[in-house]
Amino acid sequence: MSGHWVHSLIIGGHGYTFNLDTIYTMWFAMAVVLIFAFIATRNLSIIPNKLQAVAESFMLFIWGVLDTMIEKDNRRHVPLVASLFLFILTANLMGQLPLRIIHLKQGELASPTNDLNLTSAMAIIVLVYYVFMGLKKKKFKFFLHELSFTGIISGLVEILEMITRPLSLAIRLFANIFAGEILVTVALGVCAYLLPLPVMLFELLVAFIQATVFMMLTIAYVSSATGDEH
Repeated sequence: MSGHWVHSLIIGGHGYTFNLDTIYTMWFAMAVVLIFAFIATRNLSIIPNKLQAVAESFMLFIWGVLDTMIEKDNRRHVPLVASLFLFILTANLMGQLPLRIIHLKQGELASPTNDLNLTSAMAIIVLVYYVFMGLKKKKFKFFLHELSFTGIISGLVEILEMITRPLSLAIRLFANIFAGEILVTVALGVCAYLLPLPVMLFELLVAFIQATVFMMLTIAYVSSATGDEH
């Protein structure tokens, strides 16, 4: 696998670099999700068509997971959770498309989730969201449960855990997708006609599993931030 298609800019006297392949494939994945959502909800009816039935089944799946993991006011988290799952699943599956036939001067078009920058950005969004929701419900008690030595130590440990959570989210998704694309590339080099097929089929399963894991961990973090103390 080759590197990213890097573009450098000078903005305000400071140099910035952008992975254009990641940006373009990310926009494409976003467009696919938006178009699907628009078409699926365009002409809603009591008797759903096939696309509406798929969309309703997906929403029932999201609602079921939220109802299981979060006790109160769980439906307010649907926009974030559903958007993350659909975007990550679409982005992961893009790694199995024959985008490498589009030759670039640098890098190659692949899944945007094989870029640690993107997975880190999503993890930070999750971090900001569940910290905001926790502060909204528990105020200062979200960080400090009680004014004591034990409470202060527990608060510092929880702050450290908040820092490591997005790191684990970002690295887990990035590593699995990146490793899968390397396996496909190696299989293409060894036997381009037969060997890549089972690897690519396995990566389809991995794409769904990783999107589900990211979503489930996001819900778990929100649940721990907003749940009542016992």
